[in-house]
Amino acid sequence: MKWLRLGLYVMAVVCVIWFSGLLWFSTQVPNGGEAPATRTDAIVVLTGGTGRLDTGLRLLEKNFATHLFVSGVARGVDVATLLRVAQRAPKELECCISIGYRADDTAGNAIETAGWVGKRGFKSIRLVTASYHMPRSLIEFRHAMPAIRIIPHPVYPPRFKRSRWWLWPGTATLLASEFNKYVIAWAGRRGRAAIEKEPVP
Repeated sequence: MKWLRLGLYVMAVVCVIWFSGLLWFSTQVPNGGEAPATRTDAIVVLTGGTGRLDTGLRLLEKNFATHLFVSGVARGVDVATLLRVAQRAPKELECCISIGYRADDTAGNAIETAGWVGKRGFKSIRLVTASYHMPRSLIEFRHAMPAIRIIPHPVYPPRFKRSRWWLWPGTATLLASEFNKYVIAWAGRRGRAAIEKEPVP
């Protein structure tokens, strides 16, 4: 019985810590508002969510940057195809867009983008991804590109109910999943920094 009570106590403590972390994480997810209008060398869009590509193209059209990089695109999809899907005229924007095919996850997005940015000598990017995905993306991108200025530009999916998220099962599940991934990413970067004795941004 003693070990059972101890086990239950430990489980309760872990649950309280996890839920407290989830509450903190929910405050780190952007909740509306305009991103800074500062111009950057490039716009980077992470595929995988509603509205991301459209937002990136709109920013490119408004001259927030002269280059757009789309990371994590499925093989076989070219720039012209992306523009047709987004209902944009290929001839107007095709010259300013690059595509990356190697990334399978957020860490891969960061590594792929770092290589593209480094080859061009860029010093700043505007990062476009979903609001709930932004905290984890910033961990990976700041680690991969510590010298690059990164301006977050969150996209707000209509099905993600950031306000009073606990009342929406779908949003709560997504937020919990994203928090778990965030913790893993954060712990991984901390662990590598400790081994390599390098500062963590």
